[in-house]
Amino acid sequence: MKLASLANGTRDGRLVVVSKDITRYCAADNIAPTLQHALDHWDQVAPRLAALYTDVEHEAVPCERFHEREALSPLPRAYQWADGSAYINHVELVRRARNAEMPDSFYRDPLMYQGMSDGFLPPRGAIPLGDPAWGCDMEGEIACITDDVPPGTSAEDAAGHIKLLMLCNDVSLRGLIPEELGKGFGFFQSKPASAFSPVAVTPDELGEAWQDNLIHLPLIVDYNGEPFGRAEAGQDATFSLARLVSHAARTRKLGAGTIIGSGTVSNKGADGGPGKPVSEGGRGYSCIAEIRMIETIRDGSPKTRFMQPGDAVRIEMRDADGHSIFGAIEQVVEAV
Repeated sequence: MKLASLANGTRDGRLVVVSKDITRYCAADNIAPTLQHALDHWDQVAPRLAALYTDVEHEAVPCERFHEREALSPLPRAYQWADGSAYINHVELVRRARNAEMPDSFYRDPLMYQGMSDGFLPPRGAIPLGDPAWGCDMEGEIACITDDVPPGTSAEDAAGHIKLLMLCNDVSLRGLIPEELGKGFGFFQSKPASAFSPVAVTPDELGEAWQDNLIHLPLIVDYNGEPFGRAEAGQDATFSLARLVSHAARTRKLGAGTIIGSGTVSNKGADGGPGKPVSEGGRGYSCIAEIRMIETIRDGSPKTRFMQPGDAVRIEMRDADGHSIFGAIEQVVEAV
């Protein structure tokens, strides 16, 4: 099934069930007022939401037109948002840009940081930027939402705790990252609010594209109206989403509504080296930092600038028939 939260003047929005083709919705607040409420009572609520989803598909209930611009992030705020590092190729390239070594442990144990979760950007909301010198970058990712996950849960068992999937734009301020990491205490100012896709879907909606706790489809990233990234989300992943959930739960429980991100979706080139831009027949990139690193390797310095006010990013994923699965994140950088 597909779920969304529509703006209604409250912080958490109004839960609705969305049709498979993302054109219609039916209010679900008589079942659960918000998505967080649904996740808190998932075993009892999910069957009723699934039944309503069937009714929406069969046009057996009154529906209204679904407009993605009216959607908030599926969880407009969350008790916990942790972003991982499933795609080590991205980590390798970005660390090389900072002249930082790549420890062997990164290939065995995921990186993870705890991000800002008390308010996410709407999928069609602006990316506020206080200073262009901060180096604003998009990061196209996959994210999952869990129910309650006990501490010490294995990766095998964690798979059953993944209840919903969505896309993410994990906004990063690259110019602030080196100084923050240099203090030895991690991200904070360099990781402002992220945005998630208009719609969250249950894993079964993906059919055969959901395998090994990864989505085996391209992540479509367009930048200023041009193709920027077409990375295959099911390839070059060192860790699955279930492995990331298990990592997050190693020493603590994860409350229902926890969001775990995959990290930037990133592919190696056909020859095993850095990937090529889409314009050169490659799969491109899901963030600007990667192409800047490759430009540095190739030309000695980067030429692609980070995002400036007025720049626009679109992140989407389509099924084998070309239909949008999650709706699209469409954001424009706005000076504040």
